[in-house]
Amino acid sequence: MDRRVVSIGNFRELARENVQILKRTDASEKFATITYLRECFYGPEATTGRLQRVYTIFKR
Repeated sequence: MDRRVVSIGNFRELARENVQILKRTDASEKFATITYLRECFYGPEATTGRLQRVYTIFKR
């Protein structure tokens, strides 16, 4: 992810540009972006820990 690039435009143009960028990236770059966003929203413990298991019990 290059933070030095700034794009100015309307929402449709930026959305179209984002789709084109995602098509060009490989799986490891996509995973790195997802990891970065998880750390931004949930903190570093979101990416270093394990996923929480949730059990649902229901009657038949």
